[in-house]
Amino acid sequence: MSPMLPTPQFSISELAQEFDLTTRAIRFYEDMGLLQPHRTGPGGRTRVYSARDRARLKLTLRAKRLGLSLLGAKAILDMYDSPRDTVPQLEKFAEILNQHKQQLQAQMADLQANLDEVKAQEKEVLALLNKHLKTAKRRPS
Repeated sequence: MSPMLPTPQFSISELAQEFDLTTRAIRFYEDMGLLQPHRTGPGGRTRVYSARDRARLKLTLRAKRLGLSLLGAKAILDMYDSPRDTVPQLEKFAEILNQHKQQLQAQMADLQANLDEVKAQEKEVLALLNKHLKTAKRRPS
């Protein structure tokens, strides 16, 4: 029989340093149910994070970079913790990604409309400025 390898464990400070987060942010993720550290020490005040918690934190940060909400990230992470079939999990993930894609496309359309408006205003202002400069050059000093 082979000896059991020790399970990696991490302190809140180690995770904060590794992922360039504050310990407060990690505690917030814990409050949101994204992380579930074991508690040790007097009164359970010391948090001990498992490799699973570390992976969930990494995936949470990746979801945030994609623009997903923390609740959306939690829904995805929780799917992989359940014993359910992978087809419903993948369908749910595809649904979440599609909703997020639609939201981003709507935001992109809004941004494009705003940019078009800025360009139109800029063109108008530059035309007026040019007109005023030409008028000023014609006047004798």
